[in-house]
Amino acid sequence: MINIANPTVFVDLTRRLAPWLASATAVTFAVGLTLSFLAPPDYQQGETAKIMYLHVPAAMMASFVYAVMTLAALGTLVWRHPLADAAQKAAAPLGAGFTFICLATGSLWGKPMWGTYWVWDARLTSVLVLFLLYLGLIALWRAIDDPGRAARAAAILTLVGCVNLPIIKFSVDWWNTLHQPASVFRLGGPTIDRSLLWPLIVMIAAFALLFLTLHLLAIRNEILRRRIARVTMLAAAEGDRFAAPPFAAEGA
Repeated sequence: MINIANPTVFVDLTRRLAPWLASATAVTFAVGLTLSFLAPPDYQQGETAKIMYLHVPAAMMASFVYAVMTLAALGTLVWRHPLADAAQKAAAPLGAGFTFICLATGSLWGKPMWGTYWVWDARLTSVLVLFLLYLGLIALWRAIDDPGRAARAAAILTLVGCVNLPIIKFSVDWWNTLHQPASVFRLGGPTIDRSLLWPLIVMIAAFALLFLTLHLLAIRNEILRRRIARVTMLAAAEGDRFAAPPFAAEGA
């Protein structure tokens, strides 16, 4: 694990793993989408319920990505991990994308079920706050030029915002909301019929593989971008040194 933390080793490992991960992601999505289309309609919601094959995995990944960013923030502030800030920066746009898919599909699902695209209940509002946190972190990274200062500021904001994760998870249990409680990962076992459950599990795996693939590639690109920026700065400094006019000779 210490060797993988080396940026050079990480870039080389990602280069070798990326084709396999991309292939596994594509195959899993193909199987998951096929099973989703072939799954029987829900006895109450009909074909509309199949939105869950995009909504539920996106919702799970939205929270999971922020949990990954929280660990990366601890790595930046506490352990000074050499890849922690790059991992956090690379994950933020991906988390924002998953959260946007969650909100969009949830609104489309809510219209026929609730009669409206949006209600300000605890689950929906807390997920919207998560989306705003992602956008704020992306803006913070871009607003500060110094990578070290940007990493520390983003890490602090990430740790402050992680209190929203348990609110998202338990909001339907703590407050009276329109959103249904957990039906897949629960202590009493899933409440979904197996004919609907297996396509959902495959789609969750596909979304997880998609995040893993894109995250590794984004971290690699961030490492390479920083190397290019460092080399450019050194070349500019070297050029300025040679371009400086020579000192006038004494007595001239």
